[in-house]
Amino acid sequence: MAPQTPTLAQLRALIAVAEAGGFGEAAAEGGVSQSSLSEAVAKLEALAGRPLLRRTPAGTAPTEAGQRVLEHARAAVQAAGDALLAAQEDSALSGTLRVASMRSTATHLLPPAIAAFRARHPGVRVEVLDLDAETYGGSADVVQSGRADMALIVAEEVPGLRLLPLPADEYLFVAPASRGAGPVQVSELLAPLILPPGQNACHLRVRRYLSTLGVPMGAVSEIEQDSVILSMVEYGLGITVMPRLALLPLPPGLVALPLPEPLVRPLSLAVLPHRAGLPMLRAFTEAVLRAARQGRLPPLERESRVGYSAGAN
Repeated sequence: MAPQTPTLAQLRALIAVAEAGGFGEAAAEGGVSQSSLSEAVAKLEALAGRPLLRRTPAGTAPTEAGQRVLEHARAAVQAAGDALLAAQEDSALSGTLRVASMRSTATHLLPPAIAAFRARHPGVRVEVLDLDAETYGGSADVVQSGRADMALIVAEEVPGLRLLPLPADEYLFVAPASRGAGPVQVSELLAPLILPPGQNACHLRVRRYLSTLGVPMGAVSEIEQDSVILSMVEYGLGITVMPRLALLPLPPGLVALPLPEPLVRPLSLAVLPHRAGLPMLRAFTEAVLRAARQGRLPPLERESRVGYSAGAN
């Protein structure tokens, strides 16, 4: 007698409950009954011969065995959907494409790509998922776990992912507009710094940069929100170093200038290697690369002059 195998419905139920943190929450999000989810998970646990979920004070969470099962469950559910996606023709794509991105890249890189993609493929619904922190692990995991089909991330290489490089994002020195638009001197980086919190990748990258220039790190004010950082700089409370995409549009009262030595963050479009050839993902990749090549962002010189003039007035 052949061994029994789980159904896709059972695997989907496990994934839904684990991601929602509870049966009731998963039922509400999925528009299904809680009893059907409970029954599906119970049958899957019976097949596995052990509990896959456990109740905790924070909600329902996977057991150690459940974590291992989830990895394969997500892959199995994804593969089942990919079987149909692979059969689509480039001229008649349909379905849902989930793209994860940080705020800065979602604001300036994704909209032209999505607009061009929708014009060619109106049958595809594009969902943009928020990567609320610039973290290598979290950015990569959202694709590896199957929560997103693709992601715009900051990295040049991630094991298990195919990365298509995009134009690098330059870091700029940001100061009150009264400073003027002259070249930035290394000594100016000794001023009080205002940066995102210490575990943020931007913060760590700036620290490494200053170390290579031999600039000692003094007191650093750590602020979560970019808008608050820029407001504090405008009022003369310090300076900051921030990626160009995070600055656009440059608020009045500020000047953004090249650093004494270039510093960039590498941007890439991440996808699982075995999914890169799916017609829908391949078409969206081409749209992102076209939009990146067109470079519709205003030039740095214009940003600097606008910022200086606004502050002078």
